[in-house]
Parts: sequence; structure tokens; C-alpha cells
Amino acid sequence: MRLTFLAAAALIGTAAAAQSVVQRIAVPDGGWDYVSFDPTSHRVFVGRSDGVLTVDVTSGKVTPQLVAATRTHAALALGDTGLGAVTSTAAGGVILFDGATGAVKATLPTGPKPDAALFDARTKTLLVLDNKVGTVTMIDPVAAKVTGTVSTGTGGVGALESGALDGRGHLFVTVEDGGEIADIDLAAKTVARRIKLAGCDEPGGLTLTKAGVLIASCANRVAKVVDAKTGAALGDLAIGNGPDQAAYDPARDRAYIPTGRDGMVTVIDTSARMPRVIATVPGQQGARGGAVDPATGTLWTIAAKYEPAAAGQRPKAVPGSVEVIGIK
Repeated sequence: MRLTFLAAAALIGTAAAAQSVVQRIAVPDGGWDYVSFDPTSHRVFVGRSDGVLTVDVTSGKVTPQLVAATRTHAALALGDTGLGAVTSTAAGGVILFDGATGAVKATLPTGPKPDAALFDARTKTLLVLDNKVGTVTMIDPVAAKVTGTVSTGTGGVGALESGALDGRGHLFVTVEDGGEIADIDLAAKTVARRIKLAGCDEPGGLTLTKAGVLIASCANRVAKVVDAKTGAALGDLAIGNGPDQAAYDPARDRAYIPTGRDGMVTVIDTSARMPRVIATVPGQQGARGGAVDPATGTLWTIAAKYEPAAAGQRPKAVPGSVEVIGIK
């Protein structure tokens, strides 16, 4: 049966809107930051205020403290190396550990405020982004040594927030206080160019689609869409309030931007050169980031229930309400 464009779009939107919370796994109370997913072990990794939490989404097994550490941010498995890593501002660097047991292998210095981290499976390089001075520290995790540093900061600007790899030697990073994306040539260890994001307040989450399009979430409730090859602005997408980390599902050509202040998830069809929002679905307040299980397409995030906030104060989580949540 032949569908009109509007009818087809309506069906796509209906399918996306059917997404909802499909799994809730209770975890101990405490703060959190970035969420990652390891497809090999089927585990969610979360950097928490007291270390690394993992959740096996198949069995539901929760390991509250695989690694003990303080003021952690990004926790992730490092491909087929058998290792994991977690950034820690208290440690002033990155902690490398055995991915199965959590035994610490090494602690390596990075920039003063290590935040997000990515693993380049092609070169087996761990990349740690600094949120204060704008450095990217390159690490060989197997040898446990720093192999290079790239500085992106200029004129006091350099709060790096999130990154995306193109698989061909380039790393794109959002510069939160610069309103831009820095394109880094990893082999040359230099910034190849800077892509300004006009009208984007504090760019945070970043994804790179199969079509070669960058999507950067902004604090002023928009996502900027940019051609990664040319740097040309392609358009804006409306998102919710309080974005941080974005997620991408290449198998289904979709991006997700959870927004923690309003508890929503913006679902984006990325199959075309200009992505489009196909649904905004309920997540949960506090869920400001997430990662996709590539096998199932489930978006995994972490959130809590909150008590009403007093004027000028941050809301406090209800004791016993923190959960790792699956949305599909």
C-alpha cells in the first residue's frame, strides 16, 4: 500500500511514541553522572559519587561499587581489552581497572577536571576530556600510559563536555563555554577546525550519525544540527529542559536526548541528512543522559524521584528511589 508523506510520518511518530519505560532496576542512593553500555557483558556502567556502579540488564544483578572512587564522572568498558576506566576529579585523572573484578590497574594523570571519556576501538585509545582547561588526554590503556595531549582551549575557553568519533581519526567535542564544536585530528594531535554553534547556550551532549551529521544538545532547549564534513549549519531541533548526554543508536538510525529537568526524552530520526524529531516520550526527572544497547535498542539511563524543592534550592532525591531505567 502506498502511503502519503504525511501518513508515513504519522506512522513513524506513532511507533516512536509507543516507547516507554520497560524496565526499572533499583540501585543504592547517591549522585551520578555519565551512563555507558557495554554490549559484550550487557552491563550499564555509571560514574557515581562513590565509584563505579554496574547493572547487568539481562540478570538484573547490581554491583553498587565495582570500583571505589570519589567524584567520578564517566565510567566505561574499553572494548575487547578486558579493562574499564573511570574519570575522577578527586584523583585528577583516570582510573584503569579490570572490567570483571574491578581491581585497579593504574591511575593516570589527565587535565585537572577529567569529565567525559571515549574509547576509540580502532586504535584502542582511551580519550579523556577535561572540563576546565580544554585538554584531551590520549591513553594506551593496555600499556597504562599517556600517549599524547591535545589542547583545545583558547583565551580561557575550554570546558569540554562530550565527544563523538568518526572512525577515521577525528574526534568532535563540544566546548561548553565556547559555544562550539572542536574537530580534533588525533594523529596530528591538533584542532583541525572549530565549528561555531550560533544560538546554542552551553553545548553538551553530542552524537555523530551515519549520514555524517553532528547533533549537539544546548541548554536553551534546542539541538544544533551540523554537517560534520563542511561545518555547515543544517537546522535546529526542539528538545526539552536540562540536557546533558546524548545517545545514538546506529542500528536503528535514531538519536536520543534525555532532559533531566522535565523528565522527557526527545527521539530523533537520523536516517536523513536533516534529522527530525519524531517523538517526545516520558522518561523521568533527573535522567539527563543515557546509552543505547545496540542489540535491543533500549535506552538505559538513571534517575530518581524528587521531593518538592524549596525556593532557590535544588530538589532532593527521595530516599530509596534511585533506579536504572530502560526505555524502549
